[in-house]
Amino acid sequence: MFFHIPMEREIKLHPQYMGPNLNHVLKQRLNEEVEGTCSGQYGFIITVITVDTIGKGKVQEGTGFVVFPVKFKAIVFKPFKGEVLDAVVTQVSKMGFFAEAGPLQIFVSTHLIPSHLVFDPHSNPPSFIAKDETVRICKDNEVRVKIVGTRVDATEIFSIGSIKEDFLGIYN
Repeated sequence: MFFHIPMEREIKLHPQYMGPNLNHVLKQRLNEEVEGTCSGQYGFIITVITVDTIGKGKVQEGTGFVVFPVKFKAIVFKPFKGEVLDAVVTQVSKMGFFAEAGPLQIFVSTHLIPSHLVFDPHSNPPSFIAKDETVRICKDNEVRVKIVGTRVDATEIFSIGSIKEDFLGIYN
């Protein structure tokens, strides 16, 4: 799910950037350091929306760098157990398949795939095929997945998904 969250960060700048474009340089550095990263507390930081305040910088002794406290608002993506996401299959193996929903990688085990879908090791590319051959899940297919579990580390989020319920699985 996506959230609009107020956040804080300290930005460290070299003295060469002190000048008339200081605010622009700070905003640019904030975008470079924050966007596209993952925080265990907030989730994946998609983009910075607004920079609310830039505090007074403090010079670090010995280095000459200046540290500025910055308050800003960002759009973040954090998956939750029970959430249904549309994802793209990236890899298929006999153990299940991996899919990506934006920056989130989801693993769907064979235990969480309906029993009428069977792994076919002889197909090219490898895929899960229905017994009546009407449905095929292979790389680059779009699937609707329900998150059944997540594990959050300091810099990554891992998810386990299922397509074993109604209205889940491959769609066109």
